[in-house]
Amino acid sequence: MTDRTTPTLDGITPVPQSPAGIRAGRRRIIESIRALRRLLNKRGAFETADRRRLNREARDRDRAETAHTGELHRIEAQRARQQHSLTLDLNSLDGKREQQETQALAVLRRGFIERRLRNTPLTVSELNGFGTGLIRDLAAQGIRTAADFTGVTWDRSPNGEGGNVLYIHRADGHRIHVNGIGQHRGRPLTEWRQAALARAEARAPHTLPPDERHRVSEIIEAERTRLREESAKATRAAETARAEADRHHAEALERLTTTERDAARLAAERRAEFDTMAEQLLALQRELSAHIDRHGDAGLRVRRAQRRALRPIPAAPTLSAVPSPRSPVDPARTAGVAAPSPSLGDRARLGWLLPILYFGFTTVVGVGELGDNTAPLAVMIASRLLALAITLELLRLWLPRVRRRSPGPMPAGIGWQSTGVFLTLAAAGMFADEKSDVFAAACAVSVLAALLLLAGTGHRIGKAQGGQDTDTTPSA
Repeated sequence: MTDRTTPTLDGITPVPQSPAGIRAGRRRIIESIRALRRLLNKRGAFETADRRRLNREARDRDRAETAHTGELHRIEAQRARQQHSLTLDLNSLDGKREQQETQALAVLRRGFIERRLRNTPLTVSELNGFGTGLIRDLAAQGIRTAADFTGVTWDRSPNGEGGNVLYIHRADGHRIHVNGIGQHRGRPLTEWRQAALARAEARAPHTLPPDERHRVSEIIEAERTRLREESAKATRAAETARAEADRHHAEALERLTTTERDAARLAAERRAEFDTMAEQLLALQRELSAHIDRHGDAGLRVRRAQRRALRPIPAAPTLSAVPSPRSPVDPARTAGVAAPSPSLGDRARLGWLLPILYFGFTTVVGVGELGDNTAPLAVMIASRLLALAITLELLRLWLPRVRRRSPGPMPAGIGWQSTGVFLTLAAAGMFADEKSDVFAAACAVSVLAALLLLAGTGHRIGKAQGGQDTDTTPSA
């Protein structure tokens, strides 16, 4: 017999309760359980958003590390280029010293030869066959010494008459013709200048004087000192740039760490609220069970509501990298770890596009309607509706899981279910084929399709209750 009394505040005097009061009290407990369940149902969306947050934080850290590494590589490459160029310049200084000494010696010899030629005047005694008049005519044309002309050539006369004449090339690039100087006088003039040039070259210095050599050495050493200073300056600039890059990287990581720490704190507080609501829900379920044991059945209307209220609490889809604040934490695992390293998660495979495209195509063309076959109207409608339903279901499951911001594996058993639907459509097409005798094969395919559908459904329900989802390779 059911006891319809409740203890008073002092726990001594039992007070009988009416059936209406019992039902009201039970409804109050059930409504409280419903309200808590509605709040707990938001935990899945919260965990999904928190996973996206962790993925976003991981991407931000990867970007910061990549940018820092790229900046260091750029600084090192620039420093290496500068050092290589300066090293080549330093190594070429010895060759540059010899080049400058050679150039200085050439300038010194050229100046000495020029002076010697200018100090060698044209005289009657030096040139056989030249009289005072010709010497005076040459001087009038600007040729007084061996340095005033470079040689002689034969060419047409200035007026174009009389054949070729002898031209004397002055040092400034002009050429002149002096009447009375032909081939018999041009050869002695050329030989006289060549002899004067040979004497000047023989007496010209063949080595640099010590003061000139010292001047070239000073120039080379000054260039060497400048290059070494530039090398040291490039090294210091690279070190400064690296230190600046490290500072910016540390500041960026500090900002990311602060943001992550605040977000993790808020997430932990939110998880604690969900855990508290779960404990409250368990307490209310225990209270409802005690109320049922104490007062028995409260009527048909309350019976279904109390069965729904006593359903087990679904497992919280928490991430392994983010433990619940109320769950025990292994200190050996967390020792020396500053913060959890979020994982980007598994994404659904692109191979699921094949069954999606196949079922979408079947939605348009149906089964058993290719060629000359005409399927019954019921098969035409049912096959299209079934193909459309599985297409929408696969798209609903696959699209959110293939995105970078919300990756996740496909639910377990969906591959078996897709294969079962594929075989079901194939069997329907075989049954609708009136020209081939495939009834036995169609029956076998139908049985296999039913087994796959049952196995996939059972596997999916079992994994959903256990809170585990695994990605399965599509067989259809």
